[in-house]
Amino acid sequence: MLSILYEDNHCLAVAKPAGWLTMGDATGDRTLLDAAKDYLKTKYAKPGAVFLGVVHRLDRPVSGVVLYARTSKAAARLSEQFRTHSAEKVYLAAVAGTNIPAAGELNDWLLKDEANNRSRSVKPHTPGALECRLTFRRVQHTDRGTLLEIRPQTGRSHQIRVQLASRGWSILGDTKYGGTKDFLPHSIGLHAARLTVQHPTTKQPLSIICPLPSGWKTWGFREPRPEP
Repeated sequence: MLSILYEDNHCLAVAKPAGWLTMGDATGDRTLLDAAKDYLKTKYAKPGAVFLGVVHRLDRPVSGVVLYARTSKAAARLSEQFRTHSAEKVYLAAVAGTNIPAAGELNDWLLKDEANNRSRSVKPHTPGALECRLTFRRVQHTDRGTLLEIRPQTGRSHQIRVQLASRGWSILGDTKYGGTKDFLPHSIGLHAARLTVQHPTTKQPLSIICPLPSGWKTWGFREPRPEP
């Protein structure tokens, strides 16, 4: 069943389960976008096709907040916020490793291999590479891993996954980037916990929170109190 986090005439925010696609790809699998459109069509008895604009996305094995736009004007205004990185994102990452500083900033250059859908850290100013930055703070440590709060400053493909893995802090379950196979089914230990944007019509801050999936508790991870 679709979990609605926020809804008005301009925006729809839903909780994406790990393993779901945000929008369609070559697999043809049913997507979160399909489910959200069906929800609106049923709730409002809409005839014909339902418009829902995709303004950002999460990787398939990642859970958390996904925001869609219900009008073309809202889609344009929200998309611009993601393009200019004015949308504020907060992630929680469950990683391997214990020797992790209490807080810090990571700066790297990433080069994406489109054919294999993988990114890697390279020397600064490598042709085709993009600079990426994030800040982190350690919020919890258990005997099965460390929980980090991540605030990306840029929005590169697989940025958080690569930047953490390059320091030996691979995300649990993220075998693509060196993580162990053990974690929740169809999932890696990365969760989009909070998204803050400027509402496309009221211009007021809109902050949407998505609780940790219940399965994370079986690994000893609890909901942290986010910093403002």
